[in-house]
Parts: sequence; C-alpha cells; structure tokens
Amino acid sequence: MVLLEFSMSPLDKGDSLSQYVARSLDIIDKSGLPYQLTPMGTIVEGEWEEVMALVTSCFRTMSQDCSRISTSMKIDYRAGKSGRLKSKIRSIESKLGRTLST
Repeated sequence: MVLLEFSMSPLDKGDSLSQYVARSLDIIDKSGLPYQLTPMGTIVEGEWEEVMALVTSCFRTMSQDCSRISTSMKIDYRAGKSGRLKSKIRSIESKLGRTLST
C-alpha cells in the first residue's frame, strides 16, 4: 500500500491557482481513494497503480490548458499495510497523549 503526497499547480496562470487545483481535487475526490487535503498538497492512499493513475489523470486534465506545470511527489510504500492515512497520526497522538491539529 502506498501513501502518496503530491502537489500540482500551473506556473503560467498568475497568482491565483485555486481554480486549476480544484479540478485535481475533483478527480481525487471522485476516485474513491482515501485522501487528506492539506494547504500545501494532498495525501492519497492506495495501491501503486491506483495512485499513479490518479496523478496522471490530474496531470492530463491540467495540461489541457496549462503549458507549464510544477509537480512534487513523495511516496511511502509499505507492504500489506492499509489505513495508514489515519493510523500514522493516531500513533503519534498516542505517544504524545493528546490530539493534534490535522
């Protein structure tokens, strides 16, 4: 199972990019994969092929009207483990003895 954190945004559309990023989040939300939106990117959990296909779909959609795109990805693979999107946070919170802002 893979946790994939990524951000993707056009570099040729000025300062306000939310309308382009929103299209990617629509794709992610409709994928059915567990995800967490953060101010700096999105974390998705799934099998390798699923998360890579999702990134590809976001890229293809953005590239329809954006000629320069910046993409950053970080991947954590762990065989046989699912539900890590939430369990990794719970593990830290249990060690601290309190709930953190997520």
